[in-house]
Amino acid sequence: MREQQLKHGSRTRIKICGLTRPEDIQAVNQAKPDFCGFIVEFPKSRRNVTVDRLKTLRKELDESILPVGVFVNAPVELPAQLLNEGTIALAQLHGQEDENYIRQLKTMTDQLLIKAFSIKTEADIKKAILSEADYILLDQGAGGTGETFDWSLVPAIKRPWFLAGGLGCDNLETAIHLLHPWAVDLSSSVEIDGHKDSDKILKAVQTVRNIKEEI
Repeated sequence: MREQQLKHGSRTRIKICGLTRPEDIQAVNQAKPDFCGFIVEFPKSRRNVTVDRLKTLRKELDESILPVGVFVNAPVELPAQLLNEGTIALAQLHGQEDENYIRQLKTMTDQLLIKAFSIKTEADIKKAILSEADYILLDQGAGGTGETFDWSLVPAIKRPWFLAGGLGCDNLETAIHLLHPWAVDLSSSVEIDGHKDSDKILKAVQTVRNIKEEI
């Protein structure tokens, strides 16, 4: 079962999000993060890709890297179709999708779901932890801003979760040792002039791989 496979082991995983170009695929293929993310059919984002573009990029992706489709208030049929046809391995819901949306999507696919939550208060954390999604992602709010949220709000979380928002090589080790996330999610910190940078991606992945977690 893929979920058990994903949960195996104690090392921190890393996701590079917001890929848009063939050069981005080449960069992650070299660096080998655990996940890479594509923002699908959300034109308000400068990192948006169409479904056709996603499929073209996906064909060149190394099979060891799990592709994640990031959706913002999309019709539930869109992530379901892309999951079921294998274009993406996980769907990340980054809008105002509620638990009813998650339950509906789970009736349409048996693939894995990530729900992103904007963290401003302890109540936001509690809501996230109770989500029926397979994984939760804690973020500052609007994705890709390069800003962190108040990490002191995060308790010991017993379920697998992604930490996002303002993460880069300068604070990855601190974040992982302090919060023990199951995975970290980077986007703007591995860019130069709005485009993914292969050296920054490689350095970020190597940084995470070299961190020794104290259990």
